[in-house]
Amino acid sequence: MRRFWTDVSVQDNNGIALDGRPVRTPARTPLVLPTRALADAVADEWRAVESELDPRAMVLTGLANAATDRIATDRAAFADGLARYGESDLTCYRAETPPDLAAAQAAAWDPVLRWARTRYDVHLEAVGGVMHRAQPPATLARLGDVTGSLDAWALAGLSPMVTTTGSLLIALMVRDGALDADAGWTAANLDEDWQAERWGRDLLAEQAQANRRRDYDAGLRFGRLAATS
Repeated sequence: MRRFWTDVSVQDNNGIALDGRPVRTPARTPLVLPTRALADAVADEWRAVESELDPRAMVLTGLANAATDRIATDRAAFADGLARYGESDLTCYRAETPPDLAAAQAAAWDPVLRWARTRYDVHLEAVGGVMHRAQPPATLARLGDVTGSLDAWALAGLSPMVTTTGSLLIALMVRDGALDADAGWTAANLDEDWQAERWGRDLLAEQAQANRRRDYDAGLRFGRLAATS
């Protein structure tokens, strides 16, 4: 789509208008944001379009569309899908060798498990290797309660944080403010960075990691703006 509008405005209901006409989601629902802060940020993405609209550069708009069209229509199912990441959380699967990698994982990930135990009263068992091991049913039920308590906008922000890190726990800890964004990203990418430091960096892998970081940051920003009046 080429840019056809001159003016971008935020309406009284926190909807976005192009030359006075409301922006609609792919499902043709008027795009109305829950807070003025998020509406202003989404409007800025539309203002930044120069000649052609590139959806990859409009990550907040994309998350808002998802919250409206996909998540809000079946919030419970979406929340349950995110909770299932707890069954195979990145922080629970540890290397047995080499010792320095195992030690680095323990230093980065054990605090995440301790935080989850304190914050949500859940126990997740760390195991050596990559073979799946079931977590306690009570833990999975509690994590389901956590994601199930979030509205569509919070879930839309949390989702890319979970999928780009492979860890529901790291995403929740960062979202909660108990771990800063950079530290969370470093913890989630520990294995990849450890390999790169020893065997060299690959340009395509670095670009893929950069794209994931963009989505991770966008999810965090989206969730915070959605909660800021």
